[in-house]
Amino acid sequence: MPLNKAEKRTIDLNALIEGLCEAGVEFIVVGGIATVIHGAPVTTMDLDIVHRQTDANIRNLLKFLKTVGAHYRRPDEKVIEPDEQILSAQGHSLLSTCFGPLDVLAIIEGGHGYDELKQDSVKIEFRGYNLQVLSLAKIIKMKRNSKYSKDLQRLPILKEWPFLVKIHMFPYFKPSDFVQSPYKTNCAEKKMNQNKST
Repeated sequence: MPLNKAEKRTIDLNALIEGLCEAGVEFIVVGGIATVIHGAPVTTMDLDIVHRQTDANIRNLLKFLKTVGAHYRRPDEKVIEPDEQILSAQGHSLLSTCFGPLDVLAIIEGGHGYDELKQDSVKIEFRGYNLQVLSLAKIIKMKRNSKYSKDLQRLPILKEWPFLVKIHMFPYFKPSDFVQSPYKTNCAEKKMNQNKST
């Protein structure tokens, strides 16, 4: 079930990533958080992923989304939860969860989905999981053709990032926590308490 407004304010993108991995969801991290993971000096407050659109993976994804109270971000108070049909289509699901905003994308710029992007992703160890993250080289290539001003503004920062040059545009390192949020969250504790009470 969707959570109340106070719970929605807490943000812990690390917990979202770990939860997806723990649930066995196959996905690639893209967007702003992918650049953060690669060490680029940018900020983001949501998690963007491209999910593999197989029946089994969508079932795993839906099961996880229910545990974090996922529902679509809307200007009104109507609550709509994602379903298998929507996650099997070629659109974007912009969701709110107890850990923060989660954008579940079937495709991104250029019409690229999971299978196309996998060859341009790198594996980074995160809390015992092999996390697939879109390479910084691919991110830069896509942002060059972006129609969004925010992407074009970030492009010079990404291109000049010294660490990128040092390791030839394919960064690999092992952070224990990628995303430093200014908000503290007790969402995980609430989730554990809920599990104990059931």
